[in-house]
Amino acid sequence: MMKLSDVTLILEKIAPPELAEDWDNVGLVAGDYQQPIRKIMLTIDLTKAVLAQAQGNKVDLIICYHPPIWQPMKQVVAGRGDSPLLYQAIRSGIALYALHTALDTVVGGINDELARLVGITAPQPLRSQSADMEQMRKLVVFVPVNYLDRVSEAIFAAGAGNIGPEGKYTKCSFRVRGTGTFQGGGASRPAIGKRGKFEQVEECRLETIVPKGLTKSVVEAMIAAHPYEEVAYDIYPLIAPPSTVGLGRFGELTSPVPVPYLIQKIKRALKIKTVAVIGPTGGLVRRAAVGAGSCGSLLREVIARSCDFYLTGELKHHHALELSEAGVTTVCAGHSHSERFILPRLAQQLRRECKNIKVLLSSKDRDPFNWY
Repeated sequence: MMKLSDVTLILEKIAPPELAEDWDNVGLVAGDYQQPIRKIMLTIDLTKAVLAQAQGNKVDLIICYHPPIWQPMKQVVAGRGDSPLLYQAIRSGIALYALHTALDTVVGGINDELARLVGITAPQPLRSQSADMEQMRKLVVFVPVNYLDRVSEAIFAAGAGNIGPEGKYTKCSFRVRGTGTFQGGGASRPAIGKRGKFEQVEECRLETIVPKGLTKSVVEAMIAAHPYEEVAYDIYPLIAPPSTVGLGRFGELTSPVPVPYLIQKIKRALKIKTVAVIGPTGGLVRRAAVGAGSCGSLLREVIARSCDFYLTGELKHHHALELSEAGVTTVCAGHSHSERFILPRLAQQLRRECKNIKVLLSSKDRDPFNWY
């Protein structure tokens, strides 16, 4: 019999948690890793109706697309605050696991499926995760060996050396020893050696990563901790390598299609009767973009990529205006409508990989809006 730990390993391969956005809360939300798993239920959201169905079907694990916990919680109490569903699930012995942006960004995930639905060939991320590197700088400084700890700690305290989401790794650096040389002139006051004498000092080349916005404060902290009058250091911009993971997708269609045809195709595939349309409703679609859920934040990328069509779940009013002014035909299918179609595909994959476990789709999971 498979345990929860076995199932989470499978889920982490399908949608690696490290691919999720920094602000997201994916992975195991509640549960005992040693708990036997016999029955799994998939849902977009954890609601009263979904939980009641899981309890009635004696489900051991609910896999949610949206995390049941968004904000830090101080209490898990029945009937109070924002935790009653979590309390009931734990009391019923039901584990909870969230996928969200880990499933959005991964190759073969929800946005790749949306891209396939629209007809995009060779889809690429609208916002590559590696693009975050372009907001970083590499700091290189040469430090006398005896001052290495003092200088490095000052740099780290100022915000350098953090790699990964939410400071997963801190105080990251690379160090190699060598020989530094200098000769101080008449106005110099060398911290090591004598003025007018050629000096050779055992130094360390210290390299670390610095957020672009903290560069000035990190350099000031480094200089304050460094013993030299004139500190030798370099700052390098970083260029992101190509990446196949990230939010949204865009690309050319196999062949141009009329806007009305593509809208009807989307409605059939997502099994919905109505959508909201922004921008031109005629013409041909040659290059399209997709972003499941609420992806108005990607509109600048959509426009910059010269896309003439964008499929997403929902938009804020000012995002809709900007896309309309840019002449991009945009289809809002409804937040959860743009996501729910992935659940049957995920269920099939889990049935193949989770032996002797029954995988169900919640029949009570539904969009909170009624569409007329």
